[in-house]
Amino acid sequence: MKIGILTSGGDCAGLNPVMRAIAKFCYLNIKNTEIVGIPDGYGGLIRGESVCMHEADFENILNQGGTILGTARTPFKMMTVPEEDGETRLERMLANYKKMQLDCLFTLGGAGTHKTAALLSAEGCRVIGLPKTIDNDIYGTDVTFGFHTAVDVATEAIDRVRTTAASHGRTILVEIMGNKAGWLTTYSGIAAGADLVLIPEIPFHLDTVCDAVERTYRKGKSCCIIAVAEGAILDDEAAKKKKERTFIRAERGETTVTAHLAEEIGACTGAETRGTVLGYIQRGGDPSPYDRLLCTRLGSYAAKLAKEGRFGVTAAVSGSAITFNALSDIAGKYKLVDPDSEIVRSAESIGVCFGRK
Repeated sequence: MKIGILTSGGDCAGLNPVMRAIAKFCYLNIKNTEIVGIPDGYGGLIRGESVCMHEADFENILNQGGTILGTARTPFKMMTVPEEDGETRLERMLANYKKMQLDCLFTLGGAGTHKTAALLSAEGCRVIGLPKTIDNDIYGTDVTFGFHTAVDVATEAIDRVRTTAASHGRTILVEIMGNKAGWLTTYSGIAAGADLVLIPEIPFHLDTVCDAVERTYRKGKSCCIIAVAEGAILDDEAAKKKKERTFIRAERGETTVTAHLAEEIGACTGAETRGTVLGYIQRGGDPSPYDRLLCTRLGSYAAKLAKEGRFGVTAAVSGSAITFNALSDIAGKYKLVDPDSEIVRSAESIGVCFGRK
């Protein structure tokens, strides 16, 4: 069996361990296994680039962050748009899939990667997806690999911010990745004991936020910590499209909602406010033990699916089990935080404010 592997979209901890598990299973359980790595995600497949891999290439990468194959973002909406020569990117990928004589292609990536994987599958390619993203927003799986490592990183960062906030008596807003989904902010914010957690799924009221900040200090606390998802929105912005919100913020001379919120809180409460953006440190670094184990289970399971000839699917976590979903069933769908979920309500029951009235 000739197998292709690519990693697409934003990097995160866990990509290397998944590839390692796929390779180890295939070399041990599938006769005459040949593995080729496709560099830079779908970009490499579009260009027809591949690298012959060997067993030694997959050793010593279990605890290594990033991806040994490199990755890049290739927008799904451009896949079927004819380019200057009249050929689409999808057509090039299909042609190169055949030229490489692949029996199976493993695609490790997030929601966008899965949409393209479903497109390739619908055109006859034998594809198996694996759910990667720190946003944890892939539909049909309880958890994605890379998420828990990012939670660990963000939680530790908030813990560190708290000590300087307490020393200076400040309100500090910590901006966490998550444009559409607030899973990372919710988990790390609660785990770090943030006083407020603001996520895209629950538009926040400025008055509610300011009241919560003032209430924090009235309780005698020396500081206030606010975990803010980068996609968090004000209640009066909720009905607007993303482009409209971006324009409004640009008009105010601000790039993020965090900057605007910090200014408004300071003006409303008189508290000394600061904002910090965690940025790409949430993606980087070595995978946690949890993710190393999860990646081993997902990768070996996906390879088992290939051996059984089950394609057009993506591996998934359901409870304590590893299972799969049809790519056609989950592509283009997102898993978002339910505002009435147990995790949100339990946090609110102990005084965490999500900014709603």
